[in-house]
Amino acid sequence: MPYKPIIVAAWLLLALPATAHAFADCSAPPAPGVDWSRCFHEESSFAGADLTNARLTGTRLQRANLEGADLSEANAQGAKFVSAILKNAQLIGANLREADFTRANLEGADLSNANLRRTRFFRANLRGANLSAAKLDQTDLLNADISGATWTDGARICAEGSIGRCK
Repeated sequence: MPYKPIIVAAWLLLALPATAHAFADCSAPPAPGVDWSRCFHEESSFAGADLTNARLTGTRLQRANLEGADLSEANAQGAKFVSAILKNAQLIGANLREADFTRANLEGADLSNANLRRTRFFRANLRGANLSAAKLDQTDLLNADISGATWTDGARICAEGSIGRCK
C-alpha cells in the first residue's frame, strides 16, 4: 500500500508546526517570560537579569551567578541551583517546588509567597531572606543558615544561630 507513507509524512508535516514552539530556546538571552526549560546554564552569569515569569522547569543553573536577579513568578520546578549565587534575588511568588538550592547563597533574597514544597536548601545561606507566606511543606532546611530571615508568618525574625530551623 504505497499511500500509507504519504499519509504518515503529511501528518508529520501538519503536526510539526504545532509542536515546534513547545521547545525551549536555551540560547535566548535572559528576558521576562523566557523559556529555558531543561536547559543547561551552569556557571553562567545572569546577575541583575529580569527573568520574571520565566519557564525554568528542570533547568540546571548550578554555580550560576543570579545575584540581584528578578525571578518573580518564575516556574523553576525541579531546577538545580546547587552552589548558585542568588544574593538579594527576587523570587516572589515563584514555583520552586522540588528545586535544589544545596549550598546556594540566598542571603537577602525575597522568597515571599513562593512555593518551596519539597525544595532542598541543604547547607544554603538564607541569612536575612524573606520567607513571608512561603509554602514550606516537606522542605529540607538541614544545616541551612536562616539567621535574620523573616519567617513564613511574616512577623517572626529568626534569631542569630538559626540553623535548620527558625529560633
